[in-house]
Amino acid sequence: MGHSLRAAALLAFVVLSILVSLLISSVQQFGGRISHLTNATRAGHEESASLRGALIYQLNERRREIVPLLLLHGGDGDDDAGGLPGESRLSAQHGQPLDPISDSSVWNEIAHGSRAARLDEMGCDSLVDMQAVEVLGSGYTKLVVKVNLAGGQPVALKLVNEKGIDMSKCVEDFKDPHGCRELVSYKLKKELVLLQRLQHPNVIKLKGHCAGEAEKGRLTVILEQGAPLQMIQLLQSPWEDRFRVCLDLVRLLHFLSRSPLGSVALLDFQPRQFVTVSGSLKLTDLDDASAAETPCQTDADCGLQFPHRNFSLPCSSRGVCEDLGEKRNIYNAYRYFFTYLLPHQAPPGLTHLVDHIMNSTGELKADINETLEAFERILHLYRSGLHLDNLPPSVFTDYTVMPGTGASGSVDYRCWPSYSQQGCVLSVHSAREAAFICSSHPQCSSFTLTGQKTWTGRLLASFRSSSAQLVPDEASEVYVKKTERPAVKEDLARVGAELQAAFAACEGRDRADTHPVLVNATLLRLSAALAAVHRRPVGHT
Repeated sequence: MGHSLRAAALLAFVVLSILVSLLISSVQQFGGRISHLTNATRAGHEESASLRGALIYQLNERRREIVPLLLLHGGDGDDDAGGLPGESRLSAQHGQPLDPISDSSVWNEIAHGSRAARLDEMGCDSLVDMQAVEVLGSGYTKLVVKVNLAGGQPVALKLVNEKGIDMSKCVEDFKDPHGCRELVSYKLKKELVLLQRLQHPNVIKLKGHCAGEAEKGRLTVILEQGAPLQMIQLLQSPWEDRFRVCLDLVRLLHFLSRSPLGSVALLDFQPRQFVTVSGSLKLTDLDDASAAETPCQTDADCGLQFPHRNFSLPCSSRGVCEDLGEKRNIYNAYRYFFTYLLPHQAPPGLTHLVDHIMNSTGELKADINETLEAFERILHLYRSGLHLDNLPPSVFTDYTVMPGTGASGSVDYRCWPSYSQQGCVLSVHSAREAAFICSSHPQCSSFTLTGQKTWTGRLLASFRSSSAQLVPDEASEVYVKKTERPAVKEDLARVGAELQAAFAACEGRDRADTHPVLVNATLLRLSAALAAVHRRPVGHT
């Protein structure tokens, strides 16, 4: 009996020891888990704080890029505190205050308007009841949409691309969608400032903007509507239109070389950065424009590198690379525009000047002043017709003119490049140049001048290979080769029939009821046809 009690007591002691051991182990494990969770939570907070601090740093850096652009044309003395539109106070927290200039009132001029700077008349109210038409383009940062405002006016809207690569990468890096929208919107804010500071006929016109107050980073820029530059289509255009694009570009680069911000370089220089508005070339993407000078110690620090060419520029006594941005712009204009648009089908009297431009810009031997002067000289010669002095004087005497008449009917031959896809329509300085062109086309027998003009003031001439039906047109003149006697005789027979019909219509009427314009035009055409047949000047009796 005693042994049984001792055995039971020993067994109970062993079981109790095991239970106590298990309890102690469980408590230790639980404490370990609590410690692990506490450490993980602390690490999570530290990582979140680190990411937030990094995002704040990026926000401050972006703002510091913009503030100098604002201060170059300082405020009007307003003391209102202002910030970038749609900007939160996030960037002023966590012990990372902005520079004093970052809290100045200069941005208030842009965001709200002031006596010194009034951007536009369009704001958020202008976008009420707008109708989206199409997406014009989307990139890493921005989205461009064509819309019609309530009054029917078409405009282009630029806004942050919520699905763009910049936004996606920022959210992946910083885990903060709202802060990332604010960060990504800085490119758009910078572009808004540059559009205000760099106003020029070849920079897209800023019509307004809408800055969202409820959601930070919401910004919409309102621009005039332009058509994307289509290089393939432009390559098929007449030389005059291609020259216009190059001239507009050079005028723009000349302005940027001495802009209110100093010399501005276009770091992302591509045809897609441009649009056309009523035929004029305009820069529409400025977020990658930079007015910063490149510091240097020696000439070796001032290299310009391109895919197939490298250049070295001098380091100035001020310790900056001399004209680096200007030269970068010129060579990019050469390799993206001049090479494709300028030499092909240039007028023979201007090819030596075009070749000079190609050589001087391709080798960076000319600055922007000299380049603009060369373009303006070509424009003057082309517009005035002075490049045509070597045309044979006898070329014009081979044609008979029929004033007050026009040509109608189907077109029977085409040329390239033509202003019309339905025929051969070319730009000419005068009837003399048109006669020279017609004589150089084996199939051409006549041409018509209608008074329509191109952007240079030159006339549009329509060329034909066969005699078309002549109709009264006070604004037109038809020129027919004198060697085309059978065709002229056919016109003579047709005009004679029309003349008989006109007089028949007048029979039995008072003289006041007749149509003098119809009769006079028909008589004039009959006289011209007779003169052509007998090889006598028009009007000779």
